Amino acid sequence: MTSPIHLLNVAGVSAWIDELSRAMLDSGDLERLVEEDSIRGVTSNPTIFAKAITGSTDYDEQVAEMAGRGAETTEIITTLMADDLRRACDVLADVHRDTNGRDGFVSVEVTPSLAHDSEETIAEAREWVKSIDRPNLLVKVPATEAGLPAIEQLTAEGISVNITLIFSLDRYRAVMGSYLAGLSRAASDGIELSGIASVGSFFVSRMDVEVDARLDEIGSEKALSLRGKTAIANAQLAYEAYEDTFRGDQWQQLVSNGARVQRPLWASTSTKDPSYPDTMYVDALVAHHTVNTMPIETVRAYQDHGKPPTGFGPEEIAHAHTVLDDMAAVGIGYDDVMEVLEREGVEKFTASWDEVVADVDQERQKYVG
Repeated sequence: MTSPIHLLNVAGVSAWIDELSRAMLDSGDLERLVEEDSIRGVTSNPTIFAKAITGSTDYDEQVAEMAGRGAETTEIITTLMADDLRRACDVLADVHRDTNGRDGFVSVEVTPSLAHDSEETIAEAREWVKSIDRPNLLVKVPATEAGLPAIEQLTAEGISVNITLIFSLDRYRAVMGSYLAGLSRAASDGIELSGIASVGSFFVSRMDVEVDARLDEIGSEKALSLRGKTAIANAQLAYEAYEDTFRGDQWQQLVSNGARVQRPLWASTSTKDPSYPDTMYVDALVAHHTVNTMPIETVRAYQDHGKPPTGFGPEEIAHAHTVLDDMAAVGIGYDDVMEVLEREGVEKFTASWDEVVADVDQERQKYVG
């Protein structure tokens, strides 16, 4: 029987899983997700690794061994992460080969505290590429102002990048512009463009969390009618921006040199409000050349009762414009929402990283003489 996620892939949406842990690798769960559930990629972030490392004893033996020979805390953490990432890349290697480099990727994020430092972000991204040494690695760079030159430089060097924490449409356009500029530079330097992949991770559900709270505070009938609608509208308009960007003479010239589009990736697609359908952000965001990265709970929910993928088109995009116009009309400033979401996104990932550092350092101290 054809599974819902297989049908999602057929409809042009690559299903990736937003989860990674040593337990998933040791148990074979990741392999089963790939083979049985049509999962085509893996994303990770500091929160995911914090959950994996601090929420289990799976890493204790390796921490003890490394601490016993004098390794520092950050070295231990990056080694734990690198080992898991390398193994995940190997699990997805066949998908990467069979899709001709379109899917089968595993993502790792640069240290969140570097979100506003272009040069350090670039340096750490290079280190991850060298450490993992797999063709199906994507390095995650946040879509901050400082992230934009990093995206261009890394792309120009032939490094595949997953741009994360994208919220606003203007920033998304700037992200795509940085990718195109990097591809142009890579082509000028004789780098084979077909080996460069990229996704732009547009965060979805967090917008509804922020906007819904403001709508509830306003409390009018018009405001309340917008609950649960603005995030999907924002994402659909991001897809419109994607279609507008990857066309025209400049893009066609890059395509003739082997360039790949930077696919929109729908991130944060688990619903946070229990009154919303648990597959809402998957059902509504079906479009060609996109990725939807889901936590395991959303994967299971979609396999169980996801709607047949029907996609969205000009009518839905026109309605999306109306939704954001209505949001402004009830008194919610789009730019302010986006600034809050970006700031909080960086802060949350930084807090998760700090949690991992503190936990691993505490464990390390047990084995330091």
